[in-house]
Amino acid sequence: MIKIIASDMDGTLLNNENSISKGNAAAIKKAQEMGVTFVVATGRSYDEVKPLIDAAGISAPMINYNGGATVTEEGKQINSFPISKKEAQKLIKFLKNEHAFFKVMTSKGVYSDDYSEIIDDSEIDLFKFLIRKTDESDDLSVLKNKIEENETLIVTSSGDNNLEVNHVNAQKGIALKNFADSMGIPMSEVMAIGDNLNDISMLKAAGISYAMENGHQINKDISNHYAKKNDEDGVGLAILEQLVKN
Repeated sequence: MIKIIASDMDGTLLNNENSISKGNAAAIKKAQEMGVTFVVATGRSYDEVKPLIDAAGISAPMINYNGGATVTEEGKQINSFPISKKEAQKLIKFLKNEHAFFKVMTSKGVYSDDYSEIIDDSEIDLFKFLIRKTDESDDLSVLKNKIEENETLIVTSSGDNNLEVNHVNAQKGIALKNFADSMGIPMSEVMAIGDNLNDISMLKAAGISYAMENGHQINKDISNHYAKKNDEDGVGLAILEQLVKN
């Protein structure tokens, strides 16, 4: 029996128009009516996700910044794993020296220019570095390999044109396990669905895992179920498939 369903956003719950389809929304609401907890698990911030789920008439707890912060339905933070300011300073210096284009997602918004403010302000947590290609010839694997030498950081991706850097404990799988543990629910009763590399940890952690048809091949290799494309109500159909078994 499924008691928790966790879904990625981009390329998964969101269609190609960057919205939640009526079919997906209806399936989520049906699951919630049956007592299943639906959780958004995304690299996005709370402020980015809230308007999207509100528009679909959905209320749900969230795992944000790939697991950097977990919040309740009401937006109250219940867990967080920010990058230390010391490691962030090193990373900023390295990326600048490499002439990489990057943004820093923080508890007080996104910064892409003057980073001294977020380093010096003790009230600002740094959750994720988003590094993007500026040219098709850019080789992000070089940056990835160098950053991964730091054991306090983990590097994933939500697409071929980016890298996402988090605290090593800021992973969707870890956050989802912590969330399930807080509810006394075993991972065998948790379903996760995603399309890209930053979803791998939660697909591995969940007892029921769905890889999107439009997703990365690695996701398909490690998952025990497949879902239709994000533009074909893939999440909704996967949810309904499992609800029948409930």
